[in-house]
Amino acid sequence: MNTMVLFVPQQEAWVVERMGRFHRILEPGLNFLIPVLDRIRYVQSLKEIVIDVPEQSAVSLDNVTLQIDGVLYLRILDPFKASYGVEDPEYAVTQLAQTTMRSELGKLTLDKVFRERESLNSNIVHSINQASDDWGIRCLRYEIKDIHVPPRVKESMQMQVEAERKKRATVLESEGTREAAINVAEGCKQAQILASEGEKAEQINKATGEAQAVLAKAEAKAKAIRMLSDALTEQNGNAAASLSVAEQYVAAFSNLAKQTNTVLLPSNTGDVPGMVTQVGIYEKHAQ
Repeated sequence: MNTMVLFVPQQEAWVVERMGRFHRILEPGLNFLIPVLDRIRYVQSLKEIVIDVPEQSAVSLDNVTLQIDGVLYLRILDPFKASYGVEDPEYAVTQLAQTTMRSELGKLTLDKVFRERESLNSNIVHSINQASDDWGIRCLRYEIKDIHVPPRVKESMQMQVEAERKKRATVLESEGTREAAINVAEGCKQAQILASEGEKAEQINKATGEAQAVLAKAEAKAKAIRMLSDALTEQNGNAAASLSVAEQYVAAFSNLAKQTNTVLLPSNTGDVPGMVTQVGIYEKHAQ
């Protein structure tokens, strides 16, 4: 037979040339070729390919030299372009990734390189796909593995981090002191307010009690006067009043010497009946 039987594995593409020219791409499974005329020229894997991008130096926007490496994930979408568009697709993509990475790093400062790694990876993938479209290759993602900085720059970064931590600690401590002072002042304020309210209530209660006591005394005195007036109008009221005045007269003179050394006495001190008679005359005139 003038034919050759081939079995192509899954996720592989075999490029066939007939008499030195591209003929077709064999699909996975059973395929037939004509001996002598047909030849397998390229075998392309359609699986995802992982390529280590070697470490290289790059200069950031603030003139810091960095040593950086990464990992590139790509896949062949068009076996024809990958076979005839470029001599070595993997090597071409690796070189393109290195140059693109240096170009993107030159647009960022050192601080942004560490903060925006995801954005940097996305920009590198976009740039690679724009150039590799003619090669039949699609870059799926790019990941930066390690970023090495010079020792002096690393020491300065560590000092900056320590200074920032001390600053945050000082700020937190000052805020805590301020909050404590505010709480103490607020507590003193509330205590003064409560004390003044308590003193106010005490004074109000005291004044109310004194007013009620004065009112009670006045009412008792008025009641006593009314009772005395009623008693004087009754039979033998004058005699009872005279007896009461005589008792008070005697009691008053008995206490004179107790209050002071100087005593003024009327001329008729011993004339108690005369004093009682004067009270009776006053009562008659009052009637």
